[in-house]
Amino acid sequence: MSQTIDELFEDGLNRYQSGESVDTLIPFFKDLCTQAPKNSALYTCLSWLYLLADKPKAAYKAAQKAIKITPQDPQAHINMAIAILDSGKKGVREHVELATQLVMSVEEVQDDIRQNFKEGLSRKPDWDNLKRVEKWIFNG
Repeated sequence: MSQTIDELFEDGLNRYQSGESVDTLIPFFKDLCTQAPKNSALYTCLSWLYLLADKPKAAYKAAQKAIKITPQDPQAHINMAIAILDSGKKGVREHVELATQLVMSVEEVQDDIRQNFKEGLSRKPDWDNLKRVEKWIFNG
């Protein structure tokens, strides 16, 4: 019996949380995005993996797709802001301001986003742009 996209997505998240390499997870999530092109969570995860792999241009494109599908996803806007900073582009403020509004509107979302920042820094401790975006969102 084949797995659903949701089951495969859950498997991918579990593999990520178990510490599997982003280099093996990127093709897995790219394939899921191909299978479910209207699933913004998949693109958000793919953009995060690209950011961890130091591929900000690919991260930007994946975050852009996630935002197009679900404009109110704070993590997609955070990923976009980091991708913009990591690639030296302009336009970060719009995404940081929107992410801040979305994050601050729901306490449960704040906890998830704080955990995502913490987790990102555990994988890339010297990720200055992640630290910058975290500071902008939570400290104004």
